[in-house]
Amino acid sequence: MDLLIPAMLTIITAATPLLFAALGEMVTEKSGVLNLGVEGMMVMGAIIGFIAVHASGSVTVAIFAAVLAGICMAAIFALFVLTFHASQVPTGLALTIFGIGLSALMGQNMVGIAYGGMPKIAIPGLAALPVVGTLFFQQDFLVYLSIAMVAAIHYFLHKTRAGLILRAVGDSHDAAHAMGYSVIKIRFMAILFGGAMAGLSGAYLSLAYSPMWVEQMTAGRGWIALALVVFACWRPVRVLFGAYLFGGISILQLHAQALGIGIPSQVMSMLPYLATILVLVIISRDVSKIKLNAPASLGRPFHPSR
Repeated sequence: MDLLIPAMLTIITAATPLLFAALGEMVTEKSGVLNLGVEGMMVMGAIIGFIAVHASGSVTVAIFAAVLAGICMAAIFALFVLTFHASQVPTGLALTIFGIGLSALMGQNMVGIAYGGMPKIAIPGLAALPVVGTLFFQQDFLVYLSIAMVAAIHYFLHKTRAGLILRAVGDSHDAAHAMGYSVIKIRFMAILFGGAMAGLSGAYLSLAYSPMWVEQMTAGRGWIALALVVFACWRPVRVLFGAYLFGGISILQLHAQALGIGIPSQVMSMLPYLATILVLVIISRDVSKIKLNAPASLGRPFHPSR
C-alpha cells in the first residue's frame, strides 16, 4: 500500500488534464468539427490561469480566467472555420502553433515562479475511509469536476433533446439544416465548449499537476487527448477509462526509476506517445467500427447557401 497509494494518486493527477481536454474535443467532434488546436488552447489556459492566480491570489479567478482563455482561442478557430470556411485541419494546426508561441511570450517573466498548488477538498465521512478515502475523496476541486463532467456530458448527449440535436448535426448537417436547426450556431457553441474544457485542462497543469509555469508544459497532451477521443469511440465513459489508462502510462517512468529498473528515462518518456500511436494503428485496422461510431459529417465544411 505504501507504493500503491502514491502511484494511484499520481495517475489521477496525470489523467485529469487528459480527461478535460478529451471530453471537450469529443463534444466538438460530435457536432462534426475536428479541432486540432487542443494543444494550443491547453497551453493558453495554463499560462493565463497561472498569471491570474499570482495577480489575484484566488484559485477561482484563475480557473475562470483559464476557461475564458480557452474560449477565446476556440472562438478564433470557430470564426475561421465556420464563418470564413477555412479548412479545419490546417486551421487547428495553426491554432496550436499560435498558442504555443503566444503563451511563451506571455510567460517569459513567470518561468521559475512556483505556486503552492490547489487546496484539497476532503469530503466529510468519506475521506476517512481507508485507501478509498485517500484516493477518491481527498482531491482538489478540478478532479471532482472532471468526473462530474463525464456523467454530465453522457447525460446531455444521450438523455436530452439538445444532445440529440448536436449529434444530428454531427451525423448529417444537411438534414439538420433542412429540419430548421442552425448548424453554424450549434457548432459554434460546441467549439466554445471544447475550448473551455481545454482551458480547464491547462489550468490543472499549471495550478495542480505541476504548480509552476514552464514553456510548452502541455508536452503533447493535446495530441494524446485527440487520440483518446478515437480510442473511446466518441463515448464519455470510455474517455474516462482511456484518460486514466494513458495517465498511468505517462507516470510509469517515474515509478520505474524509483524502483531502479534499468531502462533509460528517455525511453520511458516515449511510452505515452508510443502507446498513442500503437492504439491508433490498432483502431485504424477496423475501418467499419470507426465509421459506425464517428460522426458522419466530421471534418466536412457546411455551406448553408448550397
